[in-house]
Amino acid sequence: MCEFVAPDAKKSCKRALQRINTNPNPTISEKKVMDPTKHFMLTITLLIIMVVFGTIGYMIIEGWDSFDSLYMTIITLATVGYSEVNEISRTGRLYTMVLIVVGVGFFVYTAGTVIQFMVDGRIQSILGRRRLDNKIKRLKNHYIVCGYGRIGRVICQKLIRTPLELVVIENDPTMITTLEEDGTLYINGDATEESVLLQAGIMRAKGLIAVLAKDTDNVFLILTARQLAPNLHITARAGEEASRTKLWAAGANTVESPYEMGATNMAQRIIRPTVTNFLDLALAQTREDIQMEEIPVNDSSHLKNVMLKDSGIRQKYNLIIIAIKKPDGSMLFNPSFETSIQPGDTVIAVGEAANLQRLGTILNPDTNTSKNTTTDLISRT
Repeated sequence: MCEFVAPDAKKSCKRALQRINTNPNPTISEKKVMDPTKHFMLTITLLIIMVVFGTIGYMIIEGWDSFDSLYMTIITLATVGYSEVNEISRTGRLYTMVLIVVGVGFFVYTAGTVIQFMVDGRIQSILGRRRLDNKIKRLKNHYIVCGYGRIGRVICQKLIRTPLELVVIENDPTMITTLEEDGTLYINGDATEESVLLQAGIMRAKGLIAVLAKDTDNVFLILTARQLAPNLHITARAGEEASRTKLWAAGANTVESPYEMGATNMAQRIIRPTVTNFLDLALAQTREDIQMEEIPVNDSSHLKNVMLKDSGIRQKYNLIIIAIKKPDGSMLFNPSFETSIQPGDTVIAVGEAANLQRLGTILNPDTNTSKNTTTDLISRT
């Protein structure tokens, strides 16, 4: 085929044939697809260049000023059908015809590109929001975090490391980009409104974390949430010490003050640095050989009513039982080997993550027990 082309084009023809023979059917991944934003910007840039070129042409050919030349260029490209702004020469008419042939099609293409860019962006936004809503509707036994400020974001980062599922309610539109970058399910709305809480699945949720900026907003949020879901476990953030009683009275199960917890943690690092370092390792989940976990005991476990010495927990799983929490809330620290494991107890153990998961399967075979409670996760922050 290349024998029939000009001698100076034979090399280019042979290279083209070689590329075709090497890859006759390029896949979609091998084709370069321009980013829609870059394509939009390139189209607008070319349109501006064409308008500038047309304006300069009229200024040179007809001697018009810049405004009249720009006006003539715009009405020619837009094909609005207005008459010429001034008397136009034969050369100017030829230039106008060339501008129409070359520019009008491109102008229409540019208008289509702009409309497509706007419509695609809107459609993507709608579809993205719909996918989020569908995911939220499928959530069950999840946690609702109200507020994505400094405290709320840290809590979400801790929760995401575990198998727990969560959804964030944030009223500040400027935080939406941060939520999307973090890959967190969210609802942009007022957490104190019933409709927003229902959209977040409060009737199916396991717990709610109130970390709004103002304590008064947290009180109103807890009142609303407690009215919708009386059995929901609610953890609240108290910015001031005086707000604790109000948050408890509103219906919060747990009230924590980040400032008090931070100050206590700093004091403990001075008084007991080795102990705090160990707790950091055990709770941070950065090492597989040192993990601390709490595992509830189900009535279906074959270790119920079995004493620790007969359970084989130490021998089979190489775990240390630190404490056992009773259903009434009392805590039995360093239980003796004759202590029996009762249904409803919560066993707190230390050891390797894999062994803790195996023990969780034994103590609570009906559910996934490798999850920490909300209070424990907040205390780690």
